[in-house]
Amino acid sequence: MCKDVIIACDFSSKEELFAFLDKLGDYKPYLKVGMELYYKEGAPMVRELKERGYKIFLDLKLHDIPNTVYKAMRNLGALGVDITNVHAAGGIKMMAAALKGLREGAGEGAMPKLIAVTQLTSTDADTLKNELLINETLENTVRKYALNAKEAGLDGVVCSPLEASLIKGLGLMSVTPGIRLAGDSVDDQKRVSTPALAREMGSTYIVVGRSITGAQNPQEAYAECVRQFKGE
Repeated sequence: MCKDVIIACDFSSKEELFAFLDKLGDYKPYLKVGMELYYKEGAPMVRELKERGYKIFLDLKLHDIPNTVYKAMRNLGALGVDITNVHAAGGIKMMAAALKGLREGAGEGAMPKLIAVTQLTSTDADTLKNELLINETLENTVRKYALNAKEAGLDGVVCSPLEASLIKGLGLMSVTPGIRLAGDSVDDQKRVSTPALAREMGSTYIVVGRSITGAQNPQEAYAECVRQFKGE
C-alpha cells in the first residue's frame, strides 16, 4: 500500500483552510476534513477541494443504526472522496451497511476506501476500563474491532501508531493520528508517535495536524514529516 502523510485540516472555516493551503506552495497534500470543517462548510467545499486536485480523507466517524449509516454513506459516496470512516463500535452489521451505501453512492466513480475507528488516540487503558467498561487491553480491543472491520469488508482501520504493526499483520491498512514532530506538544492525545517511529511501526498513512498547521513554516514542516515517514 502507498504510504502518505495526511494533514488534519482542523480549521473553523473554508477561508482559514485555503489561507493555510496557500502557504504550502506547489504541494498538493492529502487532506483530512473532519467534523468541525465539514459541519460548517459541507459538501460544496469538499467538491471544490477535489476539483483543485487534493485527495480527501473525510473523517466523520459515522456511528448509528445500520440503516441510518447506510443512507448517510450513500450521500457521502457521491462526493468522490478518497477515504471515509465509521466507528467500529457500531458493529459488523453497521459497517457492512456503510460499505453498501458507499458503493451505491460512488456508482460508476472511484470507490473510496472505508475504514473504521478502533479506539481514539485520546483513549488510554484507564478510560477503556473505568469509563467504557471494557475489561480488555487496548491492544486486544483494537485487534477485535479490526477483525470485525475486516469481516464487514472494510479496507482498514484508524488506530494509534502503537497498534500499526498489529493491523499490518491482519492485512489491513492503518490510518494513524496522534503524530507529532519531536518536541511538539501532544495536546489532548495520549498514544502518540513521531513520523519516523510510525514508519517503523508499519503505519500506512499518518495524520498530522498541529505540527504542520501550527508551524511557523508549514511547507517545511510538511516536507519534514514526509521525509521522516517515507524515509526519503
